Amino acid sequence: MPTTALNRGPVQAAERSPAPDLARGFMLLLIAVANTPFYLWAGETAGLTSHPVDGSMADKVAAFLIIVLVDLRTYPMFAFLFGYGMMQLYNRQVSSGTSEDAARGLLQKRNWLLLAFGFVHAALLWMGDVLGAYGIAGLLMVWLFFQVKDRTLIVWTGVFGGLLTVGTLLAVVGAWFTAQLPADDPVAEELASGLASSTGAMTSTSYLASIPERVLFWAAGSVGQGVLMLVVPMMLLLAFWAGRRRILENPGEHLPLLRRVAVVGIAVGWLGPLPSALDHVGALSVPDHAAWVFMPVQILTGFFGGLGYVALFGLIGHRVARRRSGVPSRNLLVTDGPFAGAVEAVGKRSLTSYLLQSVLCAPVLAAWGLGLGEHLSSWSMMLYAVAVWALTVGFAVWQERTGRRGPAEVALRRLTYGRPRPAPVQV
Repeated sequence: MPTTALNRGPVQAAERSPAPDLARGFMLLLIAVANTPFYLWAGETAGLTSHPVDGSMADKVAAFLIIVLVDLRTYPMFAFLFGYGMMQLYNRQVSSGTSEDAARGLLQKRNWLLLAFGFVHAALLWMGDVLGAYGIAGLLMVWLFFQVKDRTLIVWTGVFGGLLTVGTLLAVVGAWFTAQLPADDPVAEELASGLASSTGAMTSTSYLASIPERVLFWAAGSVGQGVLMLVVPMMLLLAFWAGRRRILENPGEHLPLLRRVAVVGIAVGWLGPLPSALDHVGALSVPDHAAWVFMPVQILTGFFGGLGYVALFGLIGHRVARRRSGVPSRNLLVTDGPFAGAVEAVGKRSLTSYLLQSVLCAPVLAAWGLGLGEHLSSWSMMLYAVAVWALTVGFAVWQERTGRRGPAEVALRRLTYGRPRPAPVQV
C-alpha cells in the first residue's frame, strides 16, 4: 500500500540513463557560452541584444554563431530535462510504495528549494540565474498539470504554443510598421533608447551596491522566463508526457520520433535567429527602433531548437548505451569513451557545475571583481567560457573517479530528503 512517508531516497548511480546526463553536461558548455555577452559590460550594444556591436571579424563570427546556435536555445532544453527529471523522481517514489500525494509534495519541496538556491545564486554572483525560473514554473506546472491525462498535456502545450505564435506574428507585423518610421522620429528614438540592455549589476564597482541590481534583474527574469514567455511551461508539459513514456531512458524504442524532432527542431531553431545574426554582423539592415522583433522570434524558435537538442542527445544516448552493452556499431563516430564519460560526469553534477561557472566568471569578469570583462571581446570571451567549462569537466571527472557527488547536489538532496535513515541492525 502506498504511504505518506517516502519509501526511498534519491536516485542511485546504477539507475541513471546516459542520455539526460550527456545532454546536461554538453549543454552546460552552451550555457557558459550563452552567458558570455553579459560579462562584456564595457562594450556598446544595440537593441535587446547583449552582444557588443563593435569588434574584429573573429568577434563577429563568434557573435554570429552564439546568436544562431545558443541564444535562447539552452534554457528550453534544460527546462525539458528538469521536467523529465521530476517525472522520473515521481515514478521512482510511487513505484517504491510512496503515495502520490507524498511524491508530489516532494517535487514541490524541491521546486521551492530551487527557487531559494536561485535567489542566493543571484544575490551573490549571477543576475541571469535560471534556477528561479525553473522553480516557479515547476511549482505551477506540478500544481496544475502533473496528474492530468496525456491528451490534456498535449492540448495545453498547443494552447501555449498558439499564444506564443500569435504574439510573435503580431510582433513581426508591429515591427514592420515601426520600421517605416524615420530614425529621428520621437517615437522611434524613444523605442531605440528604451531597448538598451541593462548592465548595472556588471558595471557597478561596489559588490554591495550590485546585489540589489542582481536580485531585481533575477526576480523579473524568473517570472518572465519561467511563466510569461511560455517556453518553460511548454517544455515542462512535454517533459511530463515524455517522462511517462520513458523516452530518454529507452530511446531505442522511440527512434523515429527522436529523429523527426531532432531534424525539424534544430532546423527551425537555427533558421529562426538568422535574421538577428545577419543584422548584428551588418549583412542585414534593420532600424534600431524595430530590432526588438528579434526577441519574440528568438523565443518562439528557441522552443523548437531546445526540443531538437533534447532529441539529438536522446539519439546520442541510445548509441552510447548500445556501445556500452557490447552491441557492435559500424558508425565511424565514436560516441562512447573518455570524452562521453567526462561529459556524463558533468551532467550528473549539473547543479554544481552550473554554480561553479558563476564562481569562475563573476568575480573575475564583473567590474566589482577583477574587471577582466572590460578587456575581453566576443571571441576571447567565448574561449574563456570554454575554458571555464573545461575546468568544471575536470572537477566532475575527479569527483566521479573518487566516488563523490557534487556538493550542490548533496545539499539539495539533504534538504529535500532529510538525513538518510540508518539501515536496520541485523540480529
